[in-house]
Amino acid sequence: MSKLVTTGLTKAFSGLVAVNDVSFTMEEGEILGIIGPNGAGKTTFIHLVSGILMPSSGRVEFKGKDITYMPAHERSRLGIARTYQLIHPLENLKVIENVMIGAVFSRGKSLKEARRSAEAICAELGLERLERDTAQLSILEIKKMEIARALANEPEVLFLDEVMAGLNSDETLQLIATVKRIALERKMAVGVVEHVMGVIRELTQRVIVLEAGELIAEGPYETVSKNPRVIEAYLGGAA
Repeated sequence: MSKLVTTGLTKAFSGLVAVNDVSFTMEEGEILGIIGPNGAGKTTFIHLVSGILMPSSGRVEFKGKDITYMPAHERSRLGIARTYQLIHPLENLKVIENVMIGAVFSRGKSLKEARRSAEAICAELGLERLERDTAQLSILEIKKMEIARALANEPEVLFLDEVMAGLNSDETLQLIATVKRIALERKMAVGVVEHVMGVIRELTQRVIVLEAGELIAEGPYETVSKNPRVIEAYLGGAA
C-alpha cells in the first residue's frame, strides 16, 4: 500500500486554479522530487497534502485512510510532517527546545521524553551544542534544526520545501547524504521541493513536474529532464 495518494487534487483561489487535477503516489522509503518553475503550484500542493489548505476538489489518502479534509494538526499526529521555505526558528528558545516542540505538541510526550527524543534526533543529524540560542547557528545548522523539529513528529511522510536554499556546495552534499540516510533508516517517504536540478538528480529516485498547477511529467530524473514539455516549461524552448 502506498504511503500517500492524491487523486484529482485541485485548489482554486477566486477562480485562479493553483493546483489542477494532480494525482500521484509516494511509497515507503522513496525520495520524490517535486519540481517546476516559479508559480507552478509546488508549495500549494504541499499545503494541500499537509492540511494547511483544503482542496476545492479531489482526494488525499494516507495509508488508505481518507484525510482530504483533516486539519493539519491531525495529519501531523498521523505521521505527515514538513519544513517551510521561510525558516521560523523560535528565537526565544534554545536549539533543543525548538526541536522538542514537535515531540510535545504532535506526540504528546512529557518534557523529559521530548528532550530525550530531541537529543537522539539531533545526534542523528549531527547537530551539536543544543543549549545555544538559534541566533548562533549557521545556515546549515538552522536547516538541520528545522528537519529535526519535523522528525520529532515521528513522520512516515516528510516534505522538505527548498531545504537546500542558501547552502554552499559542500553543505548541500552533506545535507543530501543526511536526507538519503534518514529516509533509508526510517523507511520514510520524503518529498523534496527544490529548484537546483543537481540536488534533484543526486537525491531523488523519482520526480514529478508541475507547471501552472498541472502535473506534466513523472519518472526518473534522467527521463524527465529530457522531456520536451519540461524543457519548455523551464526554458521557454531555449534548450
